[in-house]
Amino acid sequence: MSDQDTPRNMPETGAFMSVRKGGQNPDGETDGDTRKSRITPQKGIVSTKAAKTERASEPRVAVLEHTLWAQFLNASSGEGFVRAWLGLQCRNITGATAAVVVLGEPEVGPFTPVATWPGTDDVSNALMQAANEALSKKQSVVVGAAQGGSGGTLALPLMLEDKIYGTVAVTLGSNSMAAADALHQLRWGTGWLEALLRREQGAEDSALHARTLKALDFVAVALEQRRFSDACSALVTELASRLGCEQVALGFLKRKRIRVAALSHTSGFGSRMNLVRDIGLAMDEALDQEDVILYPAPEAWDYRITRMHKDLYHAHMAGSILTVPLRAEGEMFGALTMERPADEPFDQETVELCDVIASLIAPILNEQRKNDRWLITKIFDTIGRQIVALLGPRYFWRKLITIGLAAVIYLGATTEGTFTVSAPSRVEGSVQRTIVAPFDGYIQTETVRAGAQVGAEDVLATLNDRDLRLERLRWTTARNQRLIEFDRALATGERAEANIIRSQIDQADAQLALLDEQLSRTLIKAPFEGILVSGDLSQLVGTSVNRGQELFKIAPLDSFRVLLEVDETDVAQLDVGHEGQLRLSSSPDTPLFFTVQGITPVAMQRDGRNYFRVEAELDSAPDWVRPNMEGIGRVAIDERLIVSIWTRRLVNWAKMVAWRWSP
Repeated sequence: MSDQDTPRNMPETGAFMSVRKGGQNPDGETDGDTRKSRITPQKGIVSTKAAKTERASEPRVAVLEHTLWAQFLNASSGEGFVRAWLGLQCRNITGATAAVVVLGEPEVGPFTPVATWPGTDDVSNALMQAANEALSKKQSVVVGAAQGGSGGTLALPLMLEDKIYGTVAVTLGSNSMAAADALHQLRWGTGWLEALLRREQGAEDSALHARTLKALDFVAVALEQRRFSDACSALVTELASRLGCEQVALGFLKRKRIRVAALSHTSGFGSRMNLVRDIGLAMDEALDQEDVILYPAPEAWDYRITRMHKDLYHAHMAGSILTVPLRAEGEMFGALTMERPADEPFDQETVELCDVIASLIAPILNEQRKNDRWLITKIFDTIGRQIVALLGPRYFWRKLITIGLAAVIYLGATTEGTFTVSAPSRVEGSVQRTIVAPFDGYIQTETVRAGAQVGAEDVLATLNDRDLRLERLRWTTARNQRLIEFDRALATGERAEANIIRSQIDQADAQLALLDEQLSRTLIKAPFEGILVSGDLSQLVGTSVNRGQELFKIAPLDSFRVLLEVDETDVAQLDVGHEGQLRLSSSPDTPLFFTVQGITPVAMQRDGRNYFRVEAELDSAPDWVRPNMEGIGRVAIDERLIVSIWTRRLVNWAKMVAWRWSP
């Protein structure tokens, strides 16, 4: 009994039904205990005739299941496998009334029904809505189930490696099993579909791997040749022999038309110009559509315009023509056209192999074609591409940058600006006094430190005067003693002795005067009102100092000068009287104006550069300016073109290099 003998509206049972114990007679009745009456909740005892009818349906159910299993295990296609699987699943789900399996490209789709149950192609809206919801959410969906969990529509997504391949949706009747149990049954059953999908994916991967290995052989052929023309000839000859083609042609785009560069098994086109022209037109047709063209095309082949291929087919008695475009760097630049005998047309596997070959060799041929040109051709081609990019519809930022650079160059060549010389600068007092130790001694006290403002005659520090006072006391005593002796000599009339004593008294007076002066100098005082530039004796109290040792530096607050360290390459531009601006690091927003007063004629060296010291006078100084502040000074020279100002250093460097290497 076949599946066709079973009515489609035959009521389905839940689990697989098996034949009961006891033998069957030719009339379909069973012997033994199967002849006993059965009890039902509605009517009590079932009649013997009803029992015979139910027993007669059991073999038909078993045959149907056997047929479904046979179709499932012996399916020759994926759709047959899925159709048989869906029938078996619906027989295992009690109360299933309709079901659909939707499959498509993983993640991207489109997803379409590939199998329905029962055997009708019509799918209800509720069933498809549940399937679409499971696809979008990537999780199982139950819609319209009763309070007890039966009935409604359920859908289960088919997931492999976190990618969705499709979904299974089933509609349950009112007396069906619970939706949760039905989902559980589907989850167990989807393992067969996962095995099918993995098997098909593995077959596709294996076929792609095999095609790639074959294509790599042709890549090696192209790479073995050093010249582009040799690579083209070797490639088309190898393609013709390996793929069983009568003729293979390779052409490249030149001035918006394809020019045939190589034909298999030939080195020239002299006597075959008509063929070469027709092949070029066929290649143009494929490039215009940016797709593979096969003529004559199979019935399932997508529609393409094949007018030029048809002309080539009839004009030169070709059997089967295949044209594959070559793409590199996002653009079509050539094509491969292959011809086979009519009794050996291109099949789908060969077309896919040729497509893989074209995708692998296209970048190599494009690079070889560019490298094999003359240098002048490369230069003009590069310039042309840049012009097209600038004038074409794309490359917005390149256009914007080019316009900006052009505007800058134009302004630099036509606009004048003030040429200035900049240099590191430092502010110093116009008068700077150094205060030193007046004699050898010891520091006794200190009252101020560097940075303090002091007035004239303010005490800055004191030196220890104990030794000086003791020395003065000794000389005072010696003078008094000499005065007594002088009076005695006058009284006795010893004039010579009196003169000697008188000279000793004068010596004592001189010593006392010196000691008084030294005692007055123990008070270190400021010579004028100003600010201490340097000096801190707080850590030196009690230590000795030598005569002439620097203790403080003081500068006035109302008079400053600027010292500029001008590089030797710019010093020739400066002259006395030039005016400039100074911006100090402590207040870069406030310009200070100065006038150049002098240029030191001796170069100095620091930080690996030679510079000259230029002195300038500040026109006015704010209250916050202090000596030794540093910044950048710029001296205005004259008005020049901006481009000459920008390129001055580069031009000077080029002149020096040219001078060094000139004969």
